[in-house]
Amino acid sequence: MSGTPGRLLALLSLLQSRRDWPGSLLAERLEVSPRTVRRDVDRLRDLGYPVRAAMGPDGGYRLAAGAELPPLLLDDEQAVAVALALQLSPDDAAHRALAVLRQVMPSRLRHRVDAVQVAAVPGRPVAEVDQDVLVAVTGAVRARQELRFDLGDAVRRTQPHAVLARDGRWYLLAWDLDRNDWRTFRLDRITPRTPLGARFTPREVPGGDPGAFVAALFRGSRDPDAGWPCQGRVVLAAPASSVTPYLGDAAVEPLDDDRCRVSAGAWSWTGLAASLLRLDARVDEAEPAELAHAFGELAARCAAVSSPASSRAGRRSARARSSPAAGSRSSG
Repeated sequence: MSGTPGRLLALLSLLQSRRDWPGSLLAERLEVSPRTVRRDVDRLRDLGYPVRAAMGPDGGYRLAAGAELPPLLLDDEQAVAVALALQLSPDDAAHRALAVLRQVMPSRLRHRVDAVQVAAVPGRPVAEVDQDVLVAVTGAVRARQELRFDLGDAVRRTQPHAVLARDGRWYLLAWDLDRNDWRTFRLDRITPRTPLGARFTPREVPGGDPGAFVAALFRGSRDPDAGWPCQGRVVLAAPASSVTPYLGDAAVEPLDDDRCRVSAGAWSWTGLAASLLRLDARVDEAEPAELAHAFGELAARCAAVSSPASSRAGRRSARARSSPAAGSRSSG
């Protein structure tokens, strides 16, 4: 886009990229005169953008917050990031916002955003992910085409079915063609290969819900309805807000401003006790009895731990007591 419309879009993009812009610097960036910048700012104001002018020798401009939301300018990466954040939100308003955002996108960008289809499994906020990897993997999921990728020194051949965000990480749920079974792969550990492979007919994910199935796999089960082998409850001397971000699929119930009840599960009672101790809060109550016993076992193990220096000193003391010279001295 060239001429005045293109220049206005470039000016708006610059104003959105930082808080304050000297008029002379805007003129230099746009390769126009300061007078043209002033005219273009007036045009933006007429369109509803609240551009404020700063007085002074150099002058300057700032895009302020307005009473009404003006159109936004997003590059490809920003649009994908916004679409991703809206998809992961459980709020219906976020999904409606995504629909509105999609309608005003150019077809090129809309196709790219449509390809990024992910599911969220409750847990910690997810970390950033390489957008090229995300777009490539979700594109293969959407196209129902086989995906090859490097994982360490190996090349894996898969039929990708879903991309999920769980406990702070991104995962691909796929049918592994070499192992003839379902597998999950972390997106930050794979490098997709191109081009994509043959089209495939999607398999039925056990239970029908990819998110529930992946959660079950992390519990060592293929039954989405099966819970952890060991499940218990504790009362922690900590507010619910301080432990919730670190609980994964556990449930928290506020009791008062300084206490909460946490219900969680794990592979073993000892593993469950250890996972709850990492919350760095005093445990006031624990049930069932197996969980309380596991806390006692962990306490005994920790009490028996010694530092390397004390271990060496203990061994030297033992050797001194058992030496012949030490025995002759003690008998005299």
